[in-house]
Amino acid sequence: MFVHPLRGSRARRFLNVVTFAASLTALSAHGADEFAVTAAQMQSLGVKTQKLAAPGPIEGPAYPARVVLPPRQEYVLSAPLPGVVDQLLVAPNDVVQAGQPLLRLVSPELGDLQLRLMEAGTKGKLAQQTLQRERMLAAEGIVPARRVQEAEAAAASNAAELRQAEASLRLAGMDAGSIRNVAGGGALQDALVLRARAAGTVAEVLVRTGQRVPSAEALVRIADTSKLWLDVQVPVARQAQLPAKGAVITIVGRDAAATPASLGGRVGDDQTLTLRAEVTRGVKLLRVGEFVQVRVPFASAAAGFAVPIAALARDGDKAHVFVRTTKGFIAKPVTVLASAGDAVHVSGDLAAGQEIATSSVIALRAAWQGKGGSN
Repeated sequence: MFVHPLRGSRARRFLNVVTFAASLTALSAHGADEFAVTAAQMQSLGVKTQKLAAPGPIEGPAYPARVVLPPRQEYVLSAPLPGVVDQLLVAPNDVVQAGQPLLRLVSPELGDLQLRLMEAGTKGKLAQQTLQRERMLAAEGIVPARRVQEAEAAAASNAAELRQAEASLRLAGMDAGSIRNVAGGGALQDALVLRARAAGTVAEVLVRTGQRVPSAEALVRIADTSKLWLDVQVPVARQAQLPAKGAVITIVGRDAAATPASLGGRVGDDQTLTLRAEVTRGVKLLRVGEFVQVRVPFASAAAGFAVPIAALARDGDKAHVFVRTTKGFIAKPVTVLASAGDAVHVSGDLAAGQEIATSSVIALRAAWQGKGGSN
């Protein structure tokens, strides 16, 4: 049977491994799992090493997420009275400040409310004047004390009517200065100027100029995008590995990050749970409603070392890494905590700063097992 000969770099690598394994008998051993490897042998085999960093999390797999606005970051401006939209003062995507005018609403009921306030103000003044006169007459003994009590009751009743009329106009959206002006007998306003309650961005204008709207009709939606959430869809099987609060969830392709906030209790039709995360960095790089990819770290990631998956040497259900020593390498057993892509997270008798082999691990494993370091 014809066997195709080994050629090129593969042939040279194979001969190097054979030569390396044969030369182990001439090298001294330094422990049950330590074996000698010279610098020349490392170069011929293509063995590369890297230093272990301090224990820390590794990026988990990527999951889809949607950018959402927290409910408390949005409000809708509604029509306090039935009327006609006289003028729109903002457009979608405009940035507004608290108290900024948004639109003018012409309403017949506005005139009625102002008239009630004006009448209540006039009655209140007359009631106070009457009360003062009755008190003077009672002090001189001209009128009985009962007249003073009746005047006090009338003044209190008129004061309550005045407060009610003022409250009705405040609920309608009239500012305090205009209310005082009307109560003092000033000119009545012909339109109601509706203002923003808080700063934000105009997400949507729900009406048009000239449109007749009933009371409580939604007019403008304002969103404060300074705080955002991510709704991450993660498989149910992954819920035991999800990180706790304080972990860093990275957003692929954006200089942005989030931290876990809560985990939904309902499983979707696609067998996923919703992990809600609060964006902590890069809010301005995200838009409400867009879909992004995020990487969720493993819950156990903080307890071990992140190493390339190529650094692992497996022997049945056991895993080892080869740590560089002064004489060569020593095989250290490790426990795989989690894996994602080309990286794994391991724990074991390791320390930050140690060098581990990251390439030609198969050759090192053959040499180690040939020395008797594996059962």
